[in-house]
Amino acid sequence: MVRDGIYYGLGLSLAAALLGWLAGPWFSAPLLALAAFCLWFFRDPERRIPAGELAVSPADGRVLAVRQESGNLTRVSIFMNIFDVHVNRAPIAGRIAALDYRKGRFLVASRDQAAVLNEQNSVTIDAGETQVTFKQIAGVIARRIVFYKQPGDAVGRGERVGLIKFGSRVDVFLGPEWRVEVRPGQRVKAGSSILARRS
Repeated sequence: MVRDGIYYGLGLSLAAALLGWLAGPWFSAPLLALAAFCLWFFRDPERRIPAGELAVSPADGRVLAVRQESGNLTRVSIFMNIFDVHVNRAPIAGRIAALDYRKGRFLVASRDQAAVLNEQNSVTIDAGETQVTFKQIAGVIARRIVFYKQPGDAVGRGERVGLIKFGSRVDVFLGPEWRVEVRPGQRVKAGSSILARRS
């Protein structure tokens, strides 16, 4: 479990205990339910990381789109709803070459405009012969992007690198050396679903 979930769950449980003591147990039930939801939401299951010349999904969720972008890049957009695991993982092994956090709006993450206008954190991983960039994009409910690494840090494929709280989106940008293996509508899991293979 992500540490944040323990803090949220503990805080809400203490508030529920206080409210139950002051007003009766029935009044504490909503807070206890919210505490249980937070503990469940911040779950962080182990994943089996596949081997080979491949990129894994950085997020749990549903593939929104696979589109060609300028610069001969392919963008894979993954939408995480509030019921998905929100821990993000590195799509490839390498070093953090660039990190660019940008404040913005909180539009519904599934909208195309969200990729441009919403608060986001862009991360480029350099693996020597290839680079992969992914963006953590906040949504209408998500109000905080968390990223654990710094430029120059080494990361392994499927390694935990951050999270986005309460519903969001991740876009992955792959060069022509990658053959995308997912399609719109497909469900993927961070760290274990194969997003693309090296051509």
